[in-house]
Amino acid sequence: MFDLPENGLVTLIGFGGGLVLGLAARMARFCTLGAIEDALYGGSRDRILMWPLALGIAVISTFALDWASVVPLENSVYLKYKLSISASIFGGLMFGLGMALAGNCGFGALARLGGGDLRSTLIILTIGIAAYMTAIGPLAPVRLWLFARTDAPPDAPSGIAHHFADFTGIDAIYLALPIGLGMILIALRDRHFLANRSAIFWSIMVGLAITSGWLGTSWAAARSFDIVPIESHTFTMPLGEILMAGMTANSIEGSFSIGSVLGVLCGAFLGSRIRHQFRWEACDDPGELRRQIFGGFLMGIGGVIALGCSIGQGISAFSVLAVSAPITAASIGVGAVVGLKYLVEGWGVAFHR
Repeated sequence: MFDLPENGLVTLIGFGGGLVLGLAARMARFCTLGAIEDALYGGSRDRILMWPLALGIAVISTFALDWASVVPLENSVYLKYKLSISASIFGGLMFGLGMALAGNCGFGALARLGGGDLRSTLIILTIGIAAYMTAIGPLAPVRLWLFARTDAPPDAPSGIAHHFADFTGIDAIYLALPIGLGMILIALRDRHFLANRSAIFWSIMVGLAITSGWLGTSWAAARSFDIVPIESHTFTMPLGEILMAGMTANSIEGSFSIGSVLGVLCGAFLGSRIRHQFRWEACDDPGELRRQIFGGFLMGIGGVIALGCSIGQGISAFSVLAVSAPITAASIGVGAVVGLKYLVEGWGVAFHR
């Protein structure tokens, strides 16, 4: 393993974390939209409480590595740019609405595809195409005109804990630890959730999988003569990246993102086999097909504008306490609620409650 080139190494690192995330999706039903649906209509908070537990673990472990000078968080993309409130809100709302209409985010679609749901292939393809169109294709000039981003100063990363450290002179970890512990307590104070050992175990594994991305890419960057991005898991641009890699020679080189996507697919496949849930499914409803295509395009565009998806901004960016993370995550949640209310109750109810 240590003789592998850097691209192969970071691909394996991404694959390992993605494998854990895919298993969590199938073994404990870790899913953004599913968690919101359960809370709104299912009368269960277990899946939504998996998020603060996973976030708390990710925040504490990530900042512990930063404090130990193992992971240079200031080099992560989420802390590189100044906060764009309009991009975070607009992109987040678009992503959340698209997620509800499509019935899955990019991560959820990968997890379902790993369980045999062929309908998810269309969502994955649409997100990937729309993401590349928005990032570097014909929609890129419009995105840059409407949502131009500026770099944060090198000595002032765009993070909540980093701003706290600049203002007070106190190390960022002393804000990150209470925030992480507070998130964990939010989840564990619920007695029903506390009894759900599977949900607790996989929430912890999700948090550690996110941290493994920061740790692994930092380690690879430190030993490489080439530039290796410091990154963790996200599933908007990587879907476009793996589509492009599959059609060009870039697939030979590999990357963290490619490894992450393949890892989720493999983890979901293993999880569905373990749970005896694997079965082939296809779409036979034209209305559903239209919603999935439209929802996929909204997610691809919104995810690029917001600089991440429900996993990228919702967990990875949150783990470094990026200023954009809570704003984008809240916007994704609002967009998803509006979309679900439209599907379940109709537009009138969605906009008048």
